[in-house]
Amino acid sequence: MKSPFIIPSFKGFVPAAIQPWIYVFIAACFQLSGGRYLGALGYMVGEEQLMREDLLMALYCNLTGMATYFPLLFRMKFRFTNKSLLMTAALGALLTNLLIPYVTFLPLLWALCFIEGVCKLQGTFECISNIQLWFTPQRDFRVFFPIMHLFIMGTMNLSSWIAVGFAFGWDDWRLTHWFIAGLMLVVLLLLVTCTRRVRIFRKTPLWGIDWTGYVLWNALCFQVCYLMDYGDWMNWFDSPVTSLLVGTICITIALIVHGTRVKPHAYISRKAFLFHNVKGILVLITFFEVLMAAERVLEEIFLEEGLGYTDYTGSSRHLVAFFASVAACGVAYWWLKVRRWGFIRLGAVAAGLGTAYLMLMYFLIDPGLNLHALYLPVVCRSMATTLMSIMLMTQLNFSVDFHTFFQSLSCFNMIHMMGGGAIGSAIYSQFFSLAVGDSFARYSPSINEIAFSRSPFNLGEYMEHFTSDMLLVGVREVYGYAIYAGILLILLYLIYDTPARRYRMYRIENWHNVGRRFFIFVK
Repeated sequence: MKSPFIIPSFKGFVPAAIQPWIYVFIAACFQLSGGRYLGALGYMVGEEQLMREDLLMALYCNLTGMATYFPLLFRMKFRFTNKSLLMTAALGALLTNLLIPYVTFLPLLWALCFIEGVCKLQGTFECISNIQLWFTPQRDFRVFFPIMHLFIMGTMNLSSWIAVGFAFGWDDWRLTHWFIAGLMLVVLLLLVTCTRRVRIFRKTPLWGIDWTGYVLWNALCFQVCYLMDYGDWMNWFDSPVTSLLVGTICITIALIVHGTRVKPHAYISRKAFLFHNVKGILVLITFFEVLMAAERVLEEIFLEEGLGYTDYTGSSRHLVAFFASVAACGVAYWWLKVRRWGFIRLGAVAAGLGTAYLMLMYFLIDPGLNLHALYLPVVCRSMATTLMSIMLMTQLNFSVDFHTFFQSLSCFNMIHMMGGGAIGSAIYSQFFSLAVGDSFARYSPSINEIAFSRSPFNLGEYMEHFTSDMLLVGVREVYGYAIYAGILLILLYLIYDTPARRYRMYRIENWHNVGRRFFIFVK
């Protein structure tokens, strides 16, 4: 008979059967938490004297707090007990969620969002690291990452849906923060009553940590996100602030590179970039995240300006994306663990789904489109993002050693969480501005004496429809350019799929058998 999975940090009265599930619940609570919940972005912008860029920057700060903290996770685990770390993380998430909705001073708001991101990652890691052997006794990351993304991608979409529900149903977006604070109180109650301080590892002081490097990496992420977020608003290099910011980014990069050369224990060492496939993985995730940033710019413009949908009207997309992410985690598990196929073709499938999303959006753009028609593109987008993330993280684990894995994972998430999306949003915004300007230049001659000669002629209504049509033409044009980039990404994967490289990783059947078996699996 299989012995129950017992976690030493739980008190004796807690049944062994529910101990892992308590940590699953706590991890889900941490993943639901955040800084500003941008599912209700429209409500925040309308109520507070903050721009859209200010709130997006709060999101980037929250993601920066998570992405740059990875190399410190095990140092904290060896220094403090599991209960101490979880209670500190829950208390930090509780306090920041109570303060953030009432803070409008931007530096303080961004700092609180950064701290919340650190607490969110620390709490999630402590829970998942304690139950990892529960769902994969062999520490097989082809099992771990699909399950982990159930928390990451699933709760990300659920939190947006919850935020919209509170903002619309109770007419107050701040209730989302109170709801998360209530969840953190439940977490603290569970930790106080059910857990104890147990030290499994030998206590290791926090000596030798490159805190200067930690600050520099955070500064680099903040500077890049600030430049990409506010660049269009500042009209890029027409503003002296932009030029100054580019100069500080170059200085920060130079200091980081110098630190990796002279420090024996740099925060992120040079070794993390020298392993096989690491540079390729970082390039691929950058290209893919830039491509998928169409969701944040083009899709939102189409919904808000073209269709006139509010955050609440379009909130059903978050639920569709949630179920699509769950399905993608199942597909990734079947592909990597059950069939034991390789990474390259899974990446090609993810790139194909991403390109399918762009193509569907291109052909669906119409001012009279029903919201339900967008569900299929949302499914393709969500599955593509989830599959690509699982595939690249798993390949990263197979490419580096344990000592540098969390350093490489930190660099990966700096791009995956905010860097690639911020750069992609800036690129799409610039292309959209150029496309709309070109559309107005091409079609403005249609506003002439013949158009005005109609009687009766409503100039306001005519110009409203004309402007809306030009915006949709611009959105479709930029989607068209993105499709070319998506096809290029697919071709790169197919070119990379040579027999020598394919069989060096894992033996995989030909495309015909892959498609046939996948069809049977779905059926």
